[in-house]
Amino acid sequence: MTLAYYAAAAGAFALLFALFTLSQVLKESMGTEKMKQISEAVQEGAMAYMNRQYKTLIPFALIIFVLLWAAKYFVVQQPGSHLPVGGASAISFLVGAVCSAIAGYLGMNSTTKSNARTAEAARSHGLGKALQVSFRAGAVMGLSVAGLGLLGVSVLFIIFKTPLIINSFAFGASAIAFFARVGGGIYTKAADVGADLVGKVEAGIPEDDPRNPATIADNVGDNVGDTAGMGADLFESYAATTIAAMLIGNTLFGFEGVIFPLLVGAIGIIAAIIGTFTVRTSEDGNPQAALNVGLWTTNILTAIGTYFLASNIFADTSKFGGVGFGVFLAVVSGLIVNVAVGYLTEYYTSNNKPPAIKIAEASKSGPATNVIHGLAVGMESVFIPMLVFAGAIYFAFWAVSSYAPADKGVLWAIYGIAMAAMGMLSTAGMVVAMDSFGPVADNAGGIAEMAELPKEVREKTDKLDAVGNTTAAIAKGFAIGSAALTALALFSAYVDGVKHKFGLEEFVVNLTEPMVLVGVFIGGAVPFLVGARTMRAVGEAAFDMVAEVRRQFREIPGIMEGTGKPDYARCVDIATRAAIGKMIFPGIVAVVVPILVGFGLGAKALAGFLGGLTTVGVLLALFLANAGGAWDNAKKYIEAGNLGGKKSDPHKAAVIGDTVGDPCKDTSGPAMNPLIKVAGTISLILGPLLTRL
Repeated sequence: MTLAYYAAAAGAFALLFALFTLSQVLKESMGTEKMKQISEAVQEGAMAYMNRQYKTLIPFALIIFVLLWAAKYFVVQQPGSHLPVGGASAISFLVGAVCSAIAGYLGMNSTTKSNARTAEAARSHGLGKALQVSFRAGAVMGLSVAGLGLLGVSVLFIIFKTPLIINSFAFGASAIAFFARVGGGIYTKAADVGADLVGKVEAGIPEDDPRNPATIADNVGDNVGDTAGMGADLFESYAATTIAAMLIGNTLFGFEGVIFPLLVGAIGIIAAIIGTFTVRTSEDGNPQAALNVGLWTTNILTAIGTYFLASNIFADTSKFGGVGFGVFLAVVSGLIVNVAVGYLTEYYTSNNKPPAIKIAEASKSGPATNVIHGLAVGMESVFIPMLVFAGAIYFAFWAVSSYAPADKGVLWAIYGIAMAAMGMLSTAGMVVAMDSFGPVADNAGGIAEMAELPKEVREKTDKLDAVGNTTAAIAKGFAIGSAALTALALFSAYVDGVKHKFGLEEFVVNLTEPMVLVGVFIGGAVPFLVGARTMRAVGEAAFDMVAEVRRQFREIPGIMEGTGKPDYARCVDIATRAAIGKMIFPGIVAVVVPILVGFGLGAKALAGFLGGLTTVGVLLALFLANAGGAWDNAKKYIEAGNLGGKKSDPHKAAVIGDTVGDPCKDTSGPAMNPLIKVAGTISLILGPLLTRL
């Protein structure tokens, strides 16, 4: 048990380093008085949204807390068993929910206070300093996510001594993350679509122009979607993967299998902290290359540390054979997926790669061909990443089974799949830092525009923003990949729970059984229902935003001349109300449907449900995220001066395509990740409670 304290210490150290990094960022100058005012308006709007979101979620969290606590009085528990209900599970759920919220607040506080500081760094010191400030702000979010995840799981394990009763920590994180991801996505796209359609297309004014009433809401949205939303998403992945690996390890190896995932997480955190010091660039350097150095450093150090850890934890060859090396290879396969998905996402979405360029060229014949080519790119982009996921799963399974004792190979191999997921998530601190850097750079560009700073300042922030778009796309790919591998680990842990519940040697899910197929079809349909409702939510909220922006242009004198002041607060309020109101239904679907399937149709139907939901959810997430990213960067390719540049007919067509892609990549696509993991974490709790196969 002493080793668990090392994991907890690593999590605490990550939080302390995040707070230290935040203090360093806050020492930087915010620039002119106008820059301060704009930054404070963005921060005020972001925090107002966060406060309303979590106030809305408090009753939901308390209801689940009470249900988990009270369920022990209605469930028959066998002697010596640990059912996932009762006081310990209720407390674990609440801790997971609270930690998720704290991670969001820490990250949001950092990014919204760093936007003006990044713009001022670009103005006073240059590109290198601006990258340093914006990346450090993102690192606060990244290290908070990894630190709170590892600290929370470790402390609960130290207190309750077994992973069997703390899996509701992952459910707490998943439930809150789903609402944060969906609500943040609706908010950011409602504001973005309203700002683009009326500002860019109708009024012909630049992006982030202070005359646009939706511009503050748009800048707020960048933070609540890509910082708080993504952070909550990967926080739940981190927690769910760690707990699933601990549950599987507990069954197969005992304490060694439980402690190994925690210590891999600790190694990943230390590697990420070291990696932050390697992210540097010169005035004429490449910010993307600098960020890649940080990611590669984190991956390599994690791999080296894991090798020595596996060699030590599984050193007893009489008990484990050579499985330690197999487990190490499984972790490495997860790290390779991390890099491979990043490069594939960059290829399909970057503004200097063929897919996005072809979409831009299609814009010459209008918005219809732009949209058709974007859909084609999104569909095509699914195939190779799925082969990568399949290859990693196969390799991880082979690695552990090959180095395990002959009579244990296939049985132990499932741990390899869990450790592939753990390997991927162990670098979450760096990946989330790279993702959160993007909104800071984007906001910095907006502040430079609204504060009327010299043109060269906006050029520097635009260079960072372009990189931020790529890192955001990479992080989305990372989140999707982590959801796929995490879902497998959760499924394996669910099967283990069902076997213990019904006293089975094996729990076989046979696709020829009607109830399994029923579950598969229901699970496969749910992502489309959630995707449709979130897409419609953006459309309805954007309609209100467009109407409001048009009204202000029409009724407030002097806006277009720069003598009248738009009502920014009204647009922020519209986006906030829309996001809070419209995130409820998808959240209820995500939580309730697995429960109905499990208790209504049985354990095998729920297994089929998880399989269908995971497969379709991952495919849909990849399609929507990559199509949206490609549409966005096709527009940016034209805005860089190609095909006639800004205000040309191809540019207008590309703006329409980007508007279609916005809810795809930032709302409906990202909603798939927490949807998959909510179903998986609920199933972990349901498995030992189900009454029939």
